[in-house]
Amino acid sequence: MSEVKMSSLFELESIEQGLFRGQSWDLGFRALFGGQVLGQALAAAYRTVEAGRSVHSFHTYFLLPGDAKKPVVYDVEVVRDGRSFSARRVKAIQDGRNIFYMTASFQIAEEGMSHQYAPMPEVPGPDELASDISFYEQNFDRLSTGMQEALSYHRPIDIRTVDAAHSFKAQQREPYRHVWLKVRDAMSSDLGLHQATLAYASDYHFLSTSLQPHGLAVSDKGLRMATIDHAMWFHQPVNLNDWLLYAMESPFSGNSRGIVRGQIFNQSGELVASTMQEGMMRKVSES
Repeated sequence: MSEVKMSSLFELESIEQGLFRGQSWDLGFRALFGGQVLGQALAAAYRTVEAGRSVHSFHTYFLLPGDAKKPVVYDVEVVRDGRSFSARRVKAIQDGRNIFYMTASFQIAEEGMSHQYAPMPEVPGPDELASDISFYEQNFDRLSTGMQEALSYHRPIDIRTVDAAHSFKAQQREPYRHVWLKVRDAMSSDLGLHQATLAYASDYHFLSTSLQPHGLAVSDKGLRMATIDHAMWFHQPVNLNDWLLYAMESPFSGNSRGIVRGQIFNQSGELVASTMQEGMMRKVSES
């Protein structure tokens, strides 16, 4: 398969006013990757917002699993356009069913009070770490056929995990993870494209952080996982042509749910974005 470029995922087809269609990437998971819907929904909302306004937050709910072999239609509702802020609601639709909802808020750039009380974790830099995908390339024959076919779709984002387990068997670990990430092929300077890409990447390895204290892996046959909701706040302009550090932790799991939160820093130590997600984590019989 030819090299896949990250930006191509957000080249949405305009069906009519407020309606867009995005093609899907099959990452070899049980269902459509949630990050794809996050990023494409945000890209669709951007298509309805006047220039000069950028997203500062979105809140989403995942309602049904998506089909990675089918495109997704995005229906964008213009909720409000004020002097400084714009609000949009986005429905993601497959086979006539709503699989996802997003509410996103956009703002013009403004001067104001500013502080940061979030120290960047002290971890090895990306140049000291191997790309996560290299482990799977070296163990290609051990992958399922679906994952072998999907591997090219994992390459557009270079992800490097600090203290990676590098094992097909889960190990019991504390519920935190540090990941460096950036795009492999440089993208244009369009801020909306970088924010959509970061929304996409923010779903990688996120909920699975809640599994670490339990010694389980997302691939375990007796496990069912699904994202329930995902929220994201953008504090500073983001540039995925350079490395960003994604610091994740899971403060709680219970009642068949896990919650995770994340902070994303640039190499200067600036907090550029924050994330929260809750998901279902249910153990079932393997029979």
